[in-house]
Amino acid sequence: MKSSYPRGLRTPLSRRRFLSGTGVVLSLPWMESIPVFGQESNLPTEEGSSYPKRFAALFMANGVNKHHFWAKQSEEGMILGKSLEPLAPYRRKMNVISGLFNKNATGVGIHPGQTGNLLSGAALQKGATLKGGISMDQVLANHLGKQTMQPSLVLGCEQPVTGYHETNFSMAYGSHISWQNESSPVPMEVYPSLAFDSLFENKGNMRHLSILDRIKEQAHDLTRQISGADKAKLDEYLTSVREVEKRIESLRDIKDKANFTLQKRPEALFTMERPENGLPEDIREHMRLMCDILALAFQTDKTRVATLLLCRDISGLFYPFLDARNAHHSASHHDESDEFERITRYYIGQMAHLAKRLDAMPEGDGTVLDHSCLIWISNMWSGSKHDSTKVPLITLGGLDGSLETGRVLDYLNRSDEERKLCSFYLSIMDRMGVSLETFGDSDIRLKGV
Repeated sequence: MKSSYPRGLRTPLSRRRFLSGTGVVLSLPWMESIPVFGQESNLPTEEGSSYPKRFAALFMANGVNKHHFWAKQSEEGMILGKSLEPLAPYRRKMNVISGLFNKNATGVGIHPGQTGNLLSGAALQKGATLKGGISMDQVLANHLGKQTMQPSLVLGCEQPVTGYHETNFSMAYGSHISWQNESSPVPMEVYPSLAFDSLFENKGNMRHLSILDRIKEQAHDLTRQISGADKAKLDEYLTSVREVEKRIESLRDIKDKANFTLQKRPEALFTMERPENGLPEDIREHMRLMCDILALAFQTDKTRVATLLLCRDISGLFYPFLDARNAHHSASHHDESDEFERITRYYIGQMAHLAKRLDAMPEGDGTVLDHSCLIWISNMWSGSKHDSTKVPLITLGGLDGSLETGRVLDYLNRSDEERKLCSFYLSIMDRMGVSLETFGDSDIRLKGV
C-alpha cells in the first residue's frame, strides 16, 4: 500500500511536526489529506470532536468606558455600543456577558488585588509571599498539554514590574494573569522575536535564515501528495508565516543588542530599565505581532491554550495615535471620557484582529475561530471607581458548536453565587473536555452560558 506521508519520511508524523529543516520544525494546519485528529494513534483528542478546541484570553487593565461598552439584542440581531463596533462582523459568533465577578477581588484594595486572581478566583495574600491560585488557562494546559508540542503560550505587550503597591499586594499580581500554581506566575514572553522563534523551534544561528527556505524541499514534496483544497490552505499558511517572519527579522537584531547590553551589566534582567530598542517602538505593531503569533500557534496546533496581556495593571502605555494625552492608567481615572472610549475601542480592535485571522483559517466544515473560544476581559468595570463588582467579558467562537453564540447575557441581578467568574470558567473547561468538581471559589456551572 502506498504511503500517505511525504517522500523520504520513514514513519508517520503528526501534524505538529510535519515539516522540518536545518534547525526548525514547522507544524501544519489541519488538512483533509492527512488522517483527522483522533485517528493518529499517538494523538489523543477531545471525545466526539474531529477538530482541536482552543482557548485564549486577552486582557486589558483598568476597566472600560461604561457608556459605550454594551450590547443589546434585537429582532435584527445584536446591536453594539460604540466601543464594541470593531467586533460587528462577528455578532453571530460572539457573546457579550456582563455582571460576573470574583468575590475575592472585591473589598481588598485597588489594582493588584483585583488582577492576580482574574483567571483563578483565588484569595490573594498580601506581603512578601505570593499566594493565590492556578489560573484556568494553566488548568487547561495541564490537562491538554500532552496533546500539543507546547502546553500553553503566555504572551504580553508590557514588561512586568516588581515591588509592592500601597495596598501591600505584590505588583506581580498586577503584571500577570497566568499562574502555574498558587505562588508562581507563568513566565511571560514580551519579545515578538522570541515568541516567534519558540513557536517554530527556531534556535541558534539558524534563526537568521528564512524558515520557509529551510523547509522548501519537504513542502514541495507535500504539495504533490495532498488535495487541491489543502494545497491552497498550505499556500495561505506559508504566506502567513512569511509575513510575520519579515516583520520579526528587524526585531531580532534589536533583541540581540539588548542581550549584549545585558551581558555587560551585572543586574538581573527584571531589575534593568526597559531596553530602549528591545521592543517595537510602536505599540500597535507590538500588539498586532503578538496576535498574529497567537493565531499561527492555533493554526498549526502548536498549542491550544494562550493568554495575551495587552497591558498590565497600572499601565504606563501611551496612545498618541488615538489623540490621547494621558497614559493608560491615568486615562482610566477619567473612564467616562471620549479619550478612554477611544482607548477601550482600540483594545477591542485587537480582539477583532485576532478573530479575523482565525476566521480566515479554514478547518474542516468551519474555521479555526469556530473551534475556539476567545475571551476579552478586564480586571474591573470602572477605572475611576476601581469597581470590580462586575467585569466586562466577551467571548468569540463556538468551540466546535458546543458554545452557543450570538447572545447578550446579563447576570448582574442574580445572586453572588450565580454570577461567579469561576462558574463561567468551569463551563468553558467542560466544553474543552476538562471536567472539575470545583475551581477557584465555585462548584457550580454558570447557568445559561
